[in-house]
Amino acid sequence: MVRGNIQTNIPAITNLDTAIQIYYRYPEIGSKEMAQLFTRKSKSTINRLKKVAHNQMLEDNIFTHGMYKLNTKSAYKAWGIDVNDLEKRRNKLLELGL
Repeated sequence: MVRGNIQTNIPAITNLDTAIQIYYRYPEIGSKEMAQLFTRKSKSTINRLKKVAHNQMLEDNIFTHGMYKLNTKSAYKAWGIDVNDLEKRRNKLLELGL
């Protein structure tokens, strides 16, 4: 994915429930939540993802209260995580008893 002049691969999320829970629980996220969200947790990966999300926040004209935090909605948008789609998938799994 390319955002501005930053190109990075977005790692897979750990699971649907975690991604949905983080989205709704935290209006702003940091490294701790990102480590829970993604399968790759290295500092360099987290920092690259933060830069992509920060660029999206600037594009959306959104600022955070914490110096090292990201707006969750902008971050998910930057990383291509569609919460509505995740919820539909989770509900389908529950419906199927899986």
